[in-house]
Amino acid sequence: MIDLHCHLLPGIDDGPATLDVSLAMARCAVADGITFTACTPHIYPGLYENNQAGIIAAVDALRLALAEAGIPLQLGTGADTHLAPDLLGSIRAGRVPTLNGSRYLLLEPPHHVAPPRFDQSVFSLMSAGIVPVITHPERLSWIETHYSVFGELVKQGAWMQITAGSLTGRFGRRPKYWAERMLDEGLVHILATDAHHIDKRPPLLGEARDAAATRVGAQEATHLVQTRPQGIIDDVSPCQLPPLPERPRAPQRRAGLWQRLFGNA
Repeated sequence: MIDLHCHLLPGIDDGPATLDVSLAMARCAVADGITFTACTPHIYPGLYENNQAGIIAAVDALRLALAEAGIPLQLGTGADTHLAPDLLGSIRAGRVPTLNGSRYLLLEPPHHVAPPRFDQSVFSLMSAGIVPVITHPERLSWIETHYSVFGELVKQGAWMQITAGSLTGRFGRRPKYWAERMLDEGLVHILATDAHHIDKRPPLLGEARDAAATRVGAQEATHLVQTRPQGIIDDVSPCQLPPLPERPRAPQRRAGLWQRLFGNA
């Protein structure tokens, strides 16, 4: 399996603080069947001021440590990139890395506030030849009131990445509901761990692949954790990769039930 969203680098963001924890996470990933992990620390202006040069250097250092420890995990580069007014310029200037140098970019929306003109920001990236891979939409507090936006973005060519732990209930009932709904409605391109630590948020992908297989079948589950992620690593055009499965949209009563049970929070 291939994990394209993982906070594995030590001491660079809110992921592992030490190399020992990074190595423990890497061992966990390998034991789970992950063969390739993209190291994707936050780039968050004003909080995590990472850049492509620093991330590449940190990945090189971790590769050496993995080799010395005998851990057979391949590493790639990337970033969990937050929206910023100059994002496209930063990509073109080489300050913000795409996934493994491809046309695909991990794009993290704000968790608690829907950004103004979010769809326009995504479209501007796509117009420049970037394929935004929007991270963990199922965990956003505003997904319920903006759910249709994500479906429209997928139609326009944006990709969606669901967190593995959301499908398995590690983040609670609400993210699980939205993860399952997006998967059922054919809106999910890849699964990734978004791992940050070895205990609370470990790099486990296999259990989510199995959970996905019960809903969309084994072949599509493989596409979620192997075929499409490999296509990203190889910088394959989206039109040459397996399309999303066509699935009937869930009836509106499901969202209404969620609102009655849990409200809009």
